[in-house]
Formats: sequence, C-alpha cells, structure tokens
Amino acid sequence: MTENLTKETFLKKVFNFEENKEWKFEGDKPALIDFYADWCGPCKALAPVLEQLSEQYEGKVDIYKINTEEQQELSAAFGIRSIPSMLFCPVEEEPQMAHGALPQKQIEQIIKDVLKVEK
Repeated sequence: MTENLTKETFLKKVFNFEENKEWKFEGDKPALIDFYADWCGPCKALAPVLEQLSEQYEGKVDIYKINTEEQQELSAAFGIRSIPSMLFCPVEEEPQMAHGALPQKQIEQIIKDVLKVEK
C-alpha cells in the first residue's frame, strides 16, 4: 500500500528539513515519494503503477505519496515545478528526482540502480 504523507509524517519518516540542512534520511528502508495532484492526468495514470510496485517491493521499499495541493511547503522544499515528480531516497546516499509519469519498467530500473533493491 502506498501511504499519503503530511509534513508531520514526512519529517519523521523521510527527512527533517527543519532540523537538518544536509540530507539525512530518516527511514529504515529505501523510499520512493510521488509528488502528485488529484487533477493531474499523468498522476492518475501513475497511481496504479505505484500501487503495483508497492505490492512487489513490500517490506523492501516504502512508497509514499504527497499531494502537492495540500502539502505546498513540502513541494516548495523540493522545488517541485512539474508533476508527477518522484523522489527516490536510498538509505545511505543522496536522493534523486525523476519527472513525469515514467513507465513501470523504468521505475523498476531506478529502484534497482538508485535504491539498490531487487524484486
């Protein structure tokens, strides 16, 4: 299951940008964060793909969603200018951003290459 994050849950589970200037991942396993909006067509197309990936990678990767309309401070903190945008957060390295509704195979490749997680 994907999980919707608020600023409060984001600070606990992903990155507390209020306390840390440098990136410090708070999660215990890699994460994929989808920045989306309800009115966005490509975001709607991406949603079932992310649900399927959350099942495939259950227990290995946390998949979160952030509604850019409701969580404008989080969107601003990451400079989100277009949606959908996905933030890939490995446990020990810097996060990487991808823009657009990527095909499932490409997302799986990024999970493998950036998050270092196999199915």
